[in-house]
Amino acid sequence: MSTTPLTAPARTGAPLRRLLALDAVVTGANALAYLALSGPLGRFLGIGSGLLLGLGAFLAVYAAGVGLLAARPHPPTAGVTGVVEANLAWTAASFLTLALWLSPTAAGAVWVVLQALTVGGLAVLQHRALKARQASQV
Repeated sequence: MSTTPLTAPARTGAPLRRLLALDAVVTGANALAYLALSGPLGRFLGIGSGLLLGLGAFLAVYAAGVGLLAARPHPPTAGVTGVVEANLAWTAASFLTLALWLSPTAAGAVWVVLQALTVGGLAVLQHRALKARQASQV
């Protein structure tokens, strides 16, 4: 007689936690790059090194917070919602800043658009994973 259950326990939090962890890793990598290489990156992207340093510091703190959420067995809904909303705000701010304020190099313009689309895509995936988790708990 087998002791294996017929159905495996639902791992509803796993996709959400993986997306949060991915967000934390990517954000943390950007933070480190901006902090360590603000001069060369600033020249390459056509974005001030002071701005990159400030963004790097902010992103380091943000990445740590998202990483803490990802480490929890059941990330709280309010925290995940905050991450989704912050990511959407970052995406909108990136496009607005590019249109209204920054004058980057071609590489910088491409970078701003690509990182904004990446962050926005993560926000959508995180939102869907949160909704799926909530639906499975009903």
